[in-house]
Amino acid sequence: MNTEDVIRTFVEYFEERGHRRTTGSTLLPPPGDPVLFTTSGMHPLTPYLEGRPHPLGNRLVNVQRCLRTTDLEEVGDLTHLTVFEMLGTWSLGDYEGPRSLSWGYELLTEGFGIDPGLLHATVFGGDDQVGLDTASLEVWQERGVPVELTVEDNWWDNGPTGPCGPDSEFFLWTGEGPPRSTPTRDDRWVEVWNHVMMRHRKLPDGSLVPLPQRNVDTGLGLERLASLLQGRTSVFECDVFTPWRRLVPPLWPLDEATLRLVCDHLRSAMVVIGDGVRPANTGRGYVLRRLVRRLLTALWRDDPSRTVGDLPDELFLHTRDHFRQETGLDEVRRVLCEEERRFLGLLERGRQVLARPRFRGPLDEEDFHYLHDTHGLPRELVVNLRQQ
Repeated sequence: MNTEDVIRTFVEYFEERGHRRTTGSTLLPPPGDPVLFTTSGMHPLTPYLEGRPHPLGNRLVNVQRCLRTTDLEEVGDLTHLTVFEMLGTWSLGDYEGPRSLSWGYELLTEGFGIDPGLLHATVFGGDDQVGLDTASLEVWQERGVPVELTVEDNWWDNGPTGPCGPDSEFFLWTGEGPPRSTPTRDDRWVEVWNHVMMRHRKLPDGSLVPLPQRNVDTGLGLERLASLLQGRTSVFECDVFTPWRRLVPPLWPLDEATLRLVCDHLRSAMVVIGDGVRPANTGRGYVLRRLVRRLLTALWRDDPSRTVGDLPDELFLHTRDHFRQETGLDEVRRVLCEEERRFLGLLERGRQVLARPRFRGPLDEEDFHYLHDTHGLPRELVVNLRQQ
């Protein structure tokens, strides 16, 4: 199954069960939203989870592109991406957790053909405010799926306040031989699908009050699921990265971890630019700038002559078409190349400043502040330059 097959199977399954497909928005939240980028499929639906009627009804399904900077340091491993797509379903005060979990189990085992013996579940074990999620536990026990009870790992919230609730997660065994241990004790169990029973609102003092309606919010990473269904050990080996793995290594010989980071950050930067963001020193523009500088730092580690201007058109077109964007190829390439030239100038200025006698010894906080405020040299860049 390629990713388009996965999307079609997922959406049609839930449409047959009364869900209406919503249009996946861009990475940019609506005006006035304090979050820089959409981080999950539920983010644009927050008002409806809190009780506002949705124009399409109370059963929804969609495919939402997301960006998470919280995972930035983990990009380059087998499972994390900066920009990714999230398959999601919602019950807005309609059905509850057991039905959602039963449908999820059926789709994974019958729709996607996953061996039930390779599944493990986790369930919220209860704390001093909310008890054990017995309804979810019973679903798994009836199907013979092993269950691990946790507390913090199975409680979902989107910040210090707002909608929250216990969740139950599906894990798939990716190791050789029969499954062993549990998801919290063996990382060969890979999280596939999270079902959140969103029933509470967290207040600033940490207390919980009931939401006006009892919701279910589920999220399933498209690239992660596709890689597992395709028998791959890494999200970077699923079909959406096929052109990257074919075209980048002959252009830039890189070790595997660096190849993953460079491909991820380049692809993510293309998507962010395609959604209308331009490099800047604050906000969304700074996230884009940081992505470009991180990939260039990795790219130039072995060969400073490498340039994003060498990238073939196919990678720009593939990314634009996959994410159904309209920004022209030349515009995306122009923004990347301009940012590369700007970074080259900053590096040269940084080397000259750091060569001064004042900065040859250990740097303290006052030095870092001075270098940033006076010369525009961020801490991360200063540290990298001193390591060269």
